[in-house]
Amino acid sequence: MTGWLAAALQIFALVVVLAAAHVPLGDYMARMFQSTRHLRVEKGIYRLIGVDADADQRWPVYLRSVLIFSVVSVVALYGILRFQAYLPWSEGMSNVNPLLAFNTAVSFVTNTNWQNYSGESTMSYLAQMAGLAVQNFLSAAVGIAVVVALIRGFSRVGTDRVGNFWVDLVRCTFRILLPMACIGAVVLIASGLIQNLAADPTIHTIAGGSQSLPMGPVASQEAIKELGTNGGGFFNANSSHPYESPTPFTNLLEIFMLLVIPFSLPRTFGRLVGDTRQGFAILGAMAAIWAASVAASIGFESAHSGTALQAAGAAMEGKEVRFGVPMSSLFEVSTTVTSTGSVNSMHDSFTPLGGMMAIINMGLGEVAPGGTGSGLYGMLILAIITVFVAGLMVGRTPEYLGKKIGGQQMKMAALYVLITPILALAFTAIALSTATGRSSILNPGPHGLSEVLYAFTSQANNNGSAFAGLTGNTNFYNITGAAAMFLGRLLPIVFVLALAGSLAKQRKVPATAGTLPTHRPQFVLLLIGVTLILAGLTYFPALALGPLAEGL
Repeated sequence: MTGWLAAALQIFALVVVLAAAHVPLGDYMARMFQSTRHLRVEKGIYRLIGVDADADQRWPVYLRSVLIFSVVSVVALYGILRFQAYLPWSEGMSNVNPLLAFNTAVSFVTNTNWQNYSGESTMSYLAQMAGLAVQNFLSAAVGIAVVVALIRGFSRVGTDRVGNFWVDLVRCTFRILLPMACIGAVVLIASGLIQNLAADPTIHTIAGGSQSLPMGPVASQEAIKELGTNGGGFFNANSSHPYESPTPFTNLLEIFMLLVIPFSLPRTFGRLVGDTRQGFAILGAMAAIWAASVAASIGFESAHSGTALQAAGAAMEGKEVRFGVPMSSLFEVSTTVTSTGSVNSMHDSFTPLGGMMAIINMGLGEVAPGGTGSGLYGMLILAIITVFVAGLMVGRTPEYLGKKIGGQQMKMAALYVLITPILALAFTAIALSTATGRSSILNPGPHGLSEVLYAFTSQANNNGSAFAGLTGNTNFYNITGAAAMFLGRLLPIVFVLALAGSLAKQRKVPATAGTLPTHRPQFVLLLIGVTLILAGLTYFPALALGPLAEGL
């Protein structure tokens, strides 16, 4: 009972701190995006890259900027990984295999952070710091920039401009992510995480053997890994490694860091559209889904169905004894609803139904609260679909925040909703129908299907966590995984920015007696229902063949 009481108190403390941060952080981000003042360091960057910081962009130009920046980032990171042996702080690491380097470059640039390698035995210190950690900042900033462009589509009237991508990117990095990551890293170092550039020392065991103890700049990468909902671990064991999370306090702190920005962005949305009630409605839907998922995951793991688990009295396989079932389940849910991908336990060892919850969380589109920026623009797309469904019920043209939702807007919303499950299910089908794809499955049967489905759902949704039973470092999975991550990140952004451009051109229509109020509990419940139904209808057949079949 003591363990359960401690877990309940930790969850309560987490909710209280997130609630306390919601308004000040959300308001700060809103003021930052509304400001016309540029910092001196920002002006220097704009001059360096040749950008007019005061010029707004049309949505196609904004999109081209995102695409060009992403491609250049992939090439730059690929180069660092391929030549890391010749660069400073290589620590004896060899150059990364070409296909693995390509998969990793795409992974970190798309905010997925899927890892087909063990960080401590593959990546040099320079690759970790100048390559992976830098992309942790930039990929998170891209997500926030895109959602701000969509919000401008709702708030602006009669224009074809949605902002300046380069300004949004730089501000997100220097005014939000960098200061928060610095504070987070200091707290993590004070809490026991390592941060050094020392060579790996050799220690002698009591049995007379010797072992190399890995070192490195861990705390700095850990902070932005969580704050940017990235998830790439410095070590293979990720946040279950004592150098990445040594105590229950650091475990709870890391959960807070991966949730705080996504849960604060709805406040930013409300401030930017001039109605904070709209932000609270979106937040209510996000929080309800997150809380229900946490409760379900803890329930499934606590039931520990299965002969072996019942004999043991707990579903502790693959879980850290420092954290136990409740806090492992809380981390599992929080990392899969936020597209983070970091783990403090092995999801492959969860009970079938507990593992199913992780797949469902990603299948929902990771909108509760989702990744930095991507979660909010995903939920806003679902809100548009919700008002469209409500409009069909009463026989009138739907409106959201004073903008009419017509055929053009619904096409963009529908394409956004469909593209990710199409990628996840199509690549899963390809893997299961080819001998090359099946050869990496270590657990044939329903669990093997779950492993492949989890992998491509994770990659297409830019999550990055995995069922460890699948051997991912093969030519087949490096190529298909990179394709799923790249398309899963950039195609939805195309539809989001096209939607932002179409909304910005409209004039506001006044609310009438037939307008659906989108700030009331009825709308929140309808939004939750639409979110669950869309994911349920899409993924249920695959879930029935995988985790449901195994669990039942």
